[in-house]
This record gives sequence, structure tokens and C-alpha cells, in this order.
Amino acid sequence: MTTPIRIGALISGTGSNLDAIMAACESGGINGRVVFAGADNPSAAGLKKAENRGIPTFVVDYSGIIRSYKADPDPARLPADFNEADIRTRQHLAGDSDRLRTFLQTRAIAEAALLEQMAACPFDLLVLAGFMRNLTPYFIDRVNTEENRPRIMNIHPALLPAFAGTDGYGDTFRYGCRIGGCTVHFIDYGEDSGPIIGQRCFAIKEGDTLETVKKKGLALEWELYPECIRLFAENRLQTVKMTWTLPDGKVTQRNVVRIVD
Repeated sequence: MTTPIRIGALISGTGSNLDAIMAACESGGINGRVVFAGADNPSAAGLKKAENRGIPTFVVDYSGIIRSYKADPDPARLPADFNEADIRTRQHLAGDSDRLRTFLQTRAIAEAALLEQMAACPFDLLVLAGFMRNLTPYFIDRVNTEENRPRIMNIHPALLPAFAGTDGYGDTFRYGCRIGGCTVHFIDYGEDSGPIIGQRCFAIKEGDTLETVKKKGLALEWELYPECIRLFAENRLQTVKMTWTLPDGKVTQRNVVRIVD
């Protein structure tokens, strides 16, 4: 029997996926335990679900940090180890230069606060369970400290690489797709672009509404996320770099996840 893994969780809302993960740990479906639940939103209802199980919780109020920074953008608030030029070269996000600067600087302040809170509860895997904030290289590189061993997992409400972004089920439904689904993947520097671990799909039928699509998707999320975490706990997820030659002769590389026996 392997040593149970320590799981940290970040949420923004109801924490339904967090609930599924905690239940899987309690039932033995995951050889692990949740050691903290943090939120960017003081009113995140999922925090209470963790507290009811005796799990430590904390809040880093992103909205408050952003408001405060815009009112007084004092560079002294930035963490001492923040290098904006370095982060810009690796952050795969487009946008106006000034807006990108504000984004990166406010994220660095918030992410430094997250890291400080998380330091009190060492963890092996960080799961984003409905955490509605993009993470920057400043944060990612301080969690992913071993090459080819990512430690930040996310669940997305669409069959990636289709419909990245914040409204996966809505985008799937409005596009007229007949198949919807969810994806668990590791985080990288892009938006929902990290290596895929697992996916589940469901049929979208005549008469389905956006609400029924979301209901079908959530039911699969609560199955898929614990399953992917179980594979991580069993050390069965292997990240490898694959190389392809495209039709135009260009060579591209991408990290992919293999499930090993």
C-alpha cells in the first residue's frame, strides 16, 4: 500500500467537485486526504463543506486585492521574487500591455498570499475544483518544482481542446454540439491547454436545455475527477514530451499524459 497523498484544493463557489473528492477519500476510492481548501471568494459555499469535515480553510480575496491595487498601484506590494519580464515571456495570454501588467501584478500579489497560506499545509497534489482564476507562471513554478511531474490538476466543463474558457458547457450547447463532456488536465501556462489526463462524454439530445446539459456534465465530473486523482495517488500518471512534424515541415512538441500499469 502506497502512502496516502495529501491533497490541497482551491475553489470559488459551491465546491461540488471538492465534495466528490472528499467523499472518495473517505470511502477509500482515493488513497489520500484533503489537507486544506482555499478560496478566492469569501462567500464560497464550498468552504463550509470542508470545515464540516474538520479540514482547514482560508480565503485570499482576489477581488479585494484587485480593487486595492487599482486604487493605489504601489510596487512595494509586489512579492520580492516577482520578475514581471520573465513572467511575460512565459504567460500564454494575449492582451493590451497595460492591462496585462495589471493582471500579472495583481495576480502575483494574490498568488503570493495563496502560497503563504498553503505553506502551512504541505501537499502532494493541488486540485482546482471550480477555481475561477487563471494561474500565472509565478504560482505554477513554485508548485511544480520537479520537471515532468506536474502537481496542479484542473477539471474543465468541455471536451478540450474544444471550448476552453469559463463557460464550457454553455459554449458547447450554443454551438449546437451533439456530444458534450468534461476534461481533467494538468495546468500549464496557457488557458485550459495543459496535458489531458481523462475525459468523459454524454449525448446532447433534442429537448435538452443548458441546465440539463450542465446537470449531465456535473454528474460525470464527480466521477471523473476522483478517478484521475486516484491514478495520481497510485503514481500511474506519466508526463512525456511528444514531438510531431507538421504537414508544413514545422516541428512541434507537446507534453502528454500516459496512464501506466
